[in-house]
Amino acid sequence: MANHLVDSGRIDRLAIATDGSEYSAGAIRVGVELAGRLHCQLIGLSVALYSLDQATQLPNLADEARALADEALDAIAAAAGDRPMSRLVYDAQDPSVGIVDAAAEAGADLVVMGRRGKRGLARAMVGDATVKVIGHGRAPVLVVPRTGELWRRCILLATDGSPFSQAAAKAAGHVARIFGLPVTVVSVVVASHSAERRRLAHEAVVAEVARLREAGVEAEGRVVEGRTDEVIVATAEADGADLIVLGTHGRTGLKKILVGSIAERVIGQADCPVLVVKP
Repeated sequence: MANHLVDSGRIDRLAIATDGSEYSAGAIRVGVELAGRLHCQLIGLSVALYSLDQATQLPNLADEARALADEALDAIAAAAGDRPMSRLVYDAQDPSVGIVDAAAEAGADLVVMGRRGKRGLARAMVGDATVKVIGHGRAPVLVVPRTGELWRRCILLATDGSPFSQAAAKAAGHVARIFGLPVTVVSVVVASHSAERRRLAHEAVVAEVARLREAGVEAEGRVVEGRTDEVIVATAEADGADLIVLGTHGRTGLKKILVGSIAERVIGQADCPVLVVKP
């Protein structure tokens, strides 16, 4: 499946995944507004959760699960108003599997999801289903906190020069051009990094700033020392960035892990939407 957001900046089908909980409120608000700005097809996606074993013993279980899932889509329909919306209820035993499979079946170019609160461990903050959708799905995922809003000021792009960061940079450039927003490019080093790693960080920033400016996007960049996730979130707050874009993994991330620890912590701590991208 082609990654249209990375390759061309095109989003033809946008899917908002909801479980009907309060944590979906920001995703619904931002997803509906974004679909309107992009004039793309809006898909409301919810998973009917039940096990096949239980369904054989309880004949009405599947119908009840589907009814609950369909009811969860009412909030998206209400936010969309007169805008057409496709309703997609997908049967699954695991919410993340259902969202990934349903998004692929619908041909979604972007999946918009909610995020849990800021307390606890990173996985608890983000939500296990959200992490698994990012890790297993092909489409980029926009994770929106409950109070998140559509971006209107500037975009922060986190990069380390890895293929994942390069894909994120392409996506950030497309979004910046669509919305007419400037981009701040940030690469983070830690005290233990060698001179070579610091040089690579500087080169990654310079390269991405040059590509963005060549594409007509206002851009600036900097290399900052500190803990990577904290620097990214703090820089976004200091610069007034209301969208963070980053890759699922960094230069040293283990690809067998669904989502890198830095990306997961940024998603969990940021007050603004975070767009997570794969090559």
